[in-house]
Amino acid sequence: MEFGEHIAALRHQGELLVAAAATTDPRTRIPTCPEWTMGDLVRHIGDVHRWAAAHVAERRTEPIRRVEEIAGPLPEDAGLLAWFHEGHARLIDVLQAADPDVRCWTFLPAPSPLAFWARRQAHETGMHRADAESPSGRITPFEPTLAADGIEEMLFGFLGRPPDGEGGGPRRTLQLHATDTGGAWLVGIADGAVQAERTRGDADCAVSGSASDLHLLLWNRRTGDGLDVEGDPSLLASWREHVQIHWSRAR
Repeated sequence: MEFGEHIAALRHQGELLVAAAATTDPRTRIPTCPEWTMGDLVRHIGDVHRWAAAHVAERRTEPIRRVEEIAGPLPEDAGLLAWFHEGHARLIDVLQAADPDVRCWTFLPAPSPLAFWARRQAHETGMHRADAESPSGRITPFEPTLAADGIEEMLFGFLGRPPDGEGGGPRRTLQLHATDTGGAWLVGIADGAVQAERTRGDADCAVSGSASDLHLLLWNRRTGDGLDVEGDPSLLASWREHVQIHWSRAR
């Protein structure tokens, strides 16, 4: 996906998130993130948008460790959606107005810092949009190209970074096949270390489904129920337990 496509996705996913939050009590628990209420979720992603925009707008070359440096106080429930919309709109404006050669801090491989932030925020907002919809029991599927790009970011960005140590346990393999895009990924897992290839091959467990369903599966927003699963399904339970992305900033 190109920069403009990520910006369009960021805008659309934010709009869907607001639509879901607007019809849900802020005190409602989020099934996909049980430790959060809807209010917590909206405050989190509103913080993230302001945090991301500041790195680009202020050309920060070191990470902002405490988000209140740039985000200010959190709003009460009554002002929550307006506050979210303000931060979301500013993030889009900052990204679109930025010099393509802007240099600032990033944390995943990308063609440029600007490309990194547009892609990361499109997917951050999209996955939390799915969270915001989860109390209704109906999660809007991701557009296939966006979902496949999110799978790539997960496997070759977050999980493609070198592990802290050598994985000494047995290697198990997971084959993913996106039935709508034709994408295929062979994922090797050992002691929590993950290595992925864009190929098809023999695996301990093979899962076929839409790119959207696979994207949600890898981010632990859905189970394998209803997908075409062959081989050892315990690998999916192991993924859910051990392969997780934890990202937080102090406030």
